[in-house]
Amino acid sequence: MASEMLVNHREKAYALLKADAEKILKLIKVQMDNLTMPQCPLYEEVLDTQMYGLSREIDFAVRLGLVNGDEGKALLEKLERELSVLHEASLRK
Repeated sequence: MASEMLVNHREKAYALLKADAEKILKLIKVQMDNLTMPQCPLYEEVLDTQMYGLSREIDFAVRLGLVNGDEGKALLEKLERELSVLHEASLRK
């Protein structure tokens, strides 16, 4: 029963982190489409702040043993790749 609860907590923690990563991606998409260009300091500030916050969430979950360190790193790297693709696409416009 206890190991089942731990698995459930781990799955829930990872799902929450993944949802936060998706929110960051959506926020940046909206910002790029409607508000500012990628070269704008405001864009960079929002991106840096959001990425830092997510990295701290991941670190906290890893320290609690709810998320494997490699999984957390992979989630952050995936988001960085998606943001890079988005950035490149906006430069081609």
